[in-house]
Amino acid sequence: MAVTESSPPAPTTTEAGAPPGPAAGAGFAAREWLVLITLCCATFMCGLDFSIVTVALPDIGSALGFSSAGTLQWVATASLLPSASLLPLFARVADLIGRKRLFTLGVGVFTLFSLGAALANSPGVLIATRIGQGTAAAMIAPAAIALMTGYFQEGPQRARALGLNGAVMSLGFVFGALGGGVITNGFSWRWTMVALCVMGALALAGALALPAIHESGAARRMDIPGAILATLGLFGLVYGISTGGDQGWTRPGALGPIVGGVVLLVAFLLVERRHPEPLVPLTVLNRPSVKWSGLFGVITFGMCAGTTVLLSLYMQDVLGFSALQAGLSYLGEGAAATLGGMYVARLLGRFGGVKVLAAGLLIQGVGTVAMFALPQDVNLAALLVTSSVMGLGHVFSVVSFITVMTTGVTEEDQGVVGGLSQLPQYVAAIGVSGLSAIAAARTNALSSGGTPTPADILGGLHAGMVTAGVVALVGALLVGAVLGRRTPA
Repeated sequence: MAVTESSPPAPTTTEAGAPPGPAAGAGFAAREWLVLITLCCATFMCGLDFSIVTVALPDIGSALGFSSAGTLQWVATASLLPSASLLPLFARVADLIGRKRLFTLGVGVFTLFSLGAALANSPGVLIATRIGQGTAAAMIAPAAIALMTGYFQEGPQRARALGLNGAVMSLGFVFGALGGGVITNGFSWRWTMVALCVMGALALAGALALPAIHESGAARRMDIPGAILATLGLFGLVYGISTGGDQGWTRPGALGPIVGGVVLLVAFLLVERRHPEPLVPLTVLNRPSVKWSGLFGVITFGMCAGTTVLLSLYMQDVLGFSALQAGLSYLGEGAAATLGGMYVARLLGRFGGVKVLAAGLLIQGVGTVAMFALPQDVNLAALLVTSSVMGLGHVFSVVSFITVMTTGVTEEDQGVVGGLSQLPQYVAAIGVSGLSAIAAARTNALSSGGTPTPADILGGLHAGMVTAGVVALVGALLVGAVLGRRTPA
């Protein structure tokens, strides 16, 4: 089974204190399907948001007249930064005002800002609306996971729900790349925002129809100093890491925010020791199931996200694929993610979260290391097989680390832990920047400072891919060492 503490978890309940669903192992009733579809729709929307915009960036730049590629990159970064830095704040807000209420508010805000982005007529307006979308995503993410663990009982039902949610999360990134290419080539980049707006409207309708859920309201007040320190610390850390890949991490523009972010996060931990109602209780943060699962979440998200970027460069810069062809090539990864999401609940029920997490990182690592065999000429079989294996392992890892992290959590801490479980996907910039820097350094070494050939570029990409695979494999070895002994068979 997944990691638990010595004390038994508080039972989760729905309205009037009734159990949140049918007996363990039973299928979903109509009400559970409404909950699951609504929460997965919001998860898919947030995953789609980043990748669909990334594909459309060149068309956005030419249509709105962005002055440089660096300025254009803020269309993506403006959403990422508030999503990452505000997660702990809104995780506690969920406990203060109610998870269902915050989720509904976040979906509504996201929908409005998506409409605003579709109508934007200048770079400033578009970046402002992207900040609004990122802020709304920070509301949705912790509330959605907390609702998932609140509506579905710990055990097979929750594992199945989290499995489907994990598959949908991965599909959001995959179909964002595919849909962004199709929509941008066939219509206009504005329709990418319209698609997000439509999905937001559907999720909002589902949120308003969600059944009532019992919430303790144990949190009474906001930890203002902790909220400020956590927000600014995460902002500086993610900003520095995101820009360091292009500028170099030793430049003041990147190193300063990273160092400042680390200092503020250390100060945050010191403040949390003394506050009567901390933003993130250290008793929660110090649980092995929370801190170690979070680390493995960063590994699986960071290495998969970074490798996905390298695969995009491989397909377009080495194989000469168009954006649409590159998007279609991710369908194998999407199919593997769907298959993994359908069956991961059975694996969790049989082997437990820790073993599935170790297996997921192992499969992801093997698929990524095997990308060293990707040739300079088109070989669709090798491309589809390696990316599919990586995607399958990634879904296993995502679902199992969230399962381990949220198991045994008391009802009053579900919002906080829900936020912590979503944080790794937003600090995946560590992997993207790190692997991109490794690939660039190797490419420059192979080209001896001259113009890189496709062979030089491929050599650099291979270096980044192998690094990602090795990190995932090391993570798989560490899982048993740090979590295995704390998990009953």
